[in-house]
Amino acid sequence: MSTEPSGHGTRPIVAIVRPPSDALARCELTHLTREPIDLARARAQHAAYAALLRDLGARVLALHPAPDLPDAVFVEDVAVVLDEVAVMTIPGARSREPEVKTVAAALSPFRALAWLTPPATLDGGDVLRVGRTLYVGRSSRTNAAGVEQLAGHVAPFGCTVRPVRVTGCLHLKSACSHLGRGVLLANPDWIEPAAFTGLDVLSVDPAEPRGANTLRVGDTVVMADGFPRTRARIEQRGFVVRVVSLTELQKAEAGGSCMSLIFPSWST
Repeated sequence: MSTEPSGHGTRPIVAIVRPPSDALARCELTHLTREPIDLARARAQHAAYAALLRDLGARVLALHPAPDLPDAVFVEDVAVVLDEVAVMTIPGARSREPEVKTVAAALSPFRALAWLTPPATLDGGDVLRVGRTLYVGRSSRTNAAGVEQLAGHVAPFGCTVRPVRVTGCLHLKSACSHLGRGVLLANPDWIEPAAFTGLDVLSVDPAEPRGANTLRVGDTVVMADGFPRTRARIEQRGFVVRVVSLTELQKAEAGGSCMSLIFPSWST
């Protein structure tokens, strides 16, 4: 998710997802070597992911697969959803720009929409919300104009944007995620933990560098399996963790958060 849902009370949580299509095998890759993807297994893993979100109380809205858009399963990257507004992005990979229209149509019943304009580029996976602070990764997909324009769109709602340099991974949320209660799970080799003033930084196990990406749904932390040592560190802090297998989708540089947009359902 691009934001951390907050204050939803008894309001239902919405999760927008899009199942992968056969085009996933042609996905954009930046930091991984291309491997064959078992597409049937990828679809089954995505279905299990959506089922877990439902089990955790989310109302899942599944968009139609996009057979001509290899990365369309990663819906988080095309929008930043706050309680008051959804900011539609311009993805850093040009091949992904056509994804934005259908996600905007799905969001429009729930939020007013704002739009980035060229020369801005920004992927939602680079945006980590902690309360009214948006940490925004300066990655290969998000440029200075994207950070500046996002800050302009969210400032009227009392939100502050803080840029964070990202190295060695695709997105900021590949390197860190907010577990809740002010605890940041992070790989300190990919970001500078000191950028997150006031947060309690919990490092991933050094043997599991890709374990920092998690997804909060209510009071539950959702993460990909395969990171047992990092999971143990999270649970030792008192968090409830649910895991789901994402092995085939991880070959496309996926993490748990990038395959959904999760937000309280109220419209403004």
